[in-house]
Amino acid sequence: MPNTLNPLLQTHFDTALEHPNGIKKLRELILTLAMQGKLVEQNPNDQPASELLKEIQEEKARLVAEGKIKKSEALPAVKEEEKPFTIPNGWVWIRLGDVLEMINGRAFKPTDWTANGIPIVRIQNLNNLSAGFNYCKEELVDERHIISDDTILISWSGTPGTSFGAFIWKRGKAALNQHIFKCRQYCEIFRDKYLINTINSRLDHLISMAQGAVGLKHITKGTLEFLVLGLPPLAEQKRIVEKIDELFLLCDELEILKKSKDSKRKDLHQSVITQMLEADSQESFQKHFQFLTTHFHELYSVKENVKELRKAVLQLAVMGKLVPQDPKDQQASELLKEIQAEKARLVAEGKVKKSEALPAVKEEEKPFVIPKGWEWVRLGELMTSGLKNGYSPKETKSSVNTMKVLTLSSTTKATFDPSFFKYADYQNLDNEFFVKDGDFLIQRGNSIDYVGIVALVENCKEDVLYPDLIMKFRLFEKLNLRMFHKFMVSLYARNYFQSQASGTSGTMPKINQPVVSKFPLPLPPLAEQKRIVEKVDQLLALCDELEERIGKAEEKRGEILEGMVRG
Repeated sequence: MPNTLNPLLQTHFDTALEHPNGIKKLRELILTLAMQGKLVEQNPNDQPASELLKEIQEEKARLVAEGKIKKSEALPAVKEEEKPFTIPNGWVWIRLGDVLEMINGRAFKPTDWTANGIPIVRIQNLNNLSAGFNYCKEELVDERHIISDDTILISWSGTPGTSFGAFIWKRGKAALNQHIFKCRQYCEIFRDKYLINTINSRLDHLISMAQGAVGLKHITKGTLEFLVLGLPPLAEQKRIVEKIDELFLLCDELEILKKSKDSKRKDLHQSVITQMLEADSQESFQKHFQFLTTHFHELYSVKENVKELRKAVLQLAVMGKLVPQDPKDQQASELLKEIQAEKARLVAEGKVKKSEALPAVKEEEKPFVIPKGWEWVRLGELMTSGLKNGYSPKETKSSVNTMKVLTLSSTTKATFDPSFFKYADYQNLDNEFFVKDGDFLIQRGNSIDYVGIVALVENCKEDVLYPDLIMKFRLFEKLNLRMFHKFMVSLYARNYFQSQASGTSGTMPKINQPVVSKFPLPLPPLAEQKRIVEKVDQLLALCDELEERIGKAEEKRGEILEGMVRG
């Protein structure tokens, strides 16, 4: 950082670099300091701004006398309570309407558009340089709606945070659309770049005064005309603009540095996780795990890496790398025999239907090596009640004599949330369409991000139906249901279901019952299942703590940066 930098900026450089919006806040702070006269030193030899006011008053009187502008009612003097900060000696307070004429753009209709001609400037052409233009014939447009290079523009309608702002046009001759003011100084008392910066430094205030609905706001011409601004001497404006340009270039460099730092941290984390997942021995795994623990605080200072850690925990669990195996545990092959015997008993007693035997898992279907004592099985081999699609009765707006039907949102987070439902007229339906604790719900149709997502029903307090786009199944109760749920939301499982999804609709790919039933997954010994759940819960709780800690740290940095900007 250069030594000439404002001490406040120097002090909070690291804070800005570590906060997600830190560089943006740094730019805001630069503008705030500039517009308060705190960015460059004042020179007592500069012509005071009060002389500029005299010039503009004389120029406006001349323009009125020549009939070039209409005589308007004088704007009220700036009151003490309107002054947002203290300005240096040599500056004066003015209202924007005292110095600027504002002309709204033309209300073009689609029938005015042509394939070529003069470009029509809309708000998106100001805040997005890649946005395309509409065109019209130049003779259609009045001269007052024509703009050229160096015209000052103010967009006054749209979405707060994206649409509003002051700009200097630099893209040639064009026609101006409505919702943008074409601005002209009565007398050059503001340097154009300074004027743009000082208006943009007060955008939050202008937006707070905007009218309209939440999504679409309008800043009236009167609000803009009454906007209070500090006017420095012209010579000081030049120094301020030069300093802003210098510091904004530094912000550009900082942004590149921040992106590079964040990218390296993300790449390093991904590399460590990949090496842990691909480790072919316990020694190799421990080596990479030790690196992760040594650099833990550095790697997990951003939420993106914590999100990836969650995925890694589940993937390590399903691969058998999360907890050590115990040779004393009953092997999974014995557990599988017990399940098969239990299934045969239930079939004999008529409690479940006999299902077609599933093929053994082939070697090419096994994406990783599982520990000794584990077995590859098909999900259908572990089911006591087979897959069944839900039922979606027609929705009703009434809540009288009705029943609740879950929506897809009830399981999209891979947890069961019965607060997402719709009402349907009551019908006397079979119990199999209702959910109960221990049911697994899997989305058979949704966007590619959610198709095949699985939730385990826990703590279901009332009768609710599950919809047609969800399938339901149950596993043998002897199994650790929570462990199998974790396995079925692992990266391995998500990749399987997404790869198996098909259908004619790109927005609603689907999986069918055979895809789910044939899903190959590892079966650990029963005792190890319990240890896996305990370890996963412990590590995911750590992820929760990390995200909370990162959130609080970001919030604190944000408060510091916001405090700097607000002064």
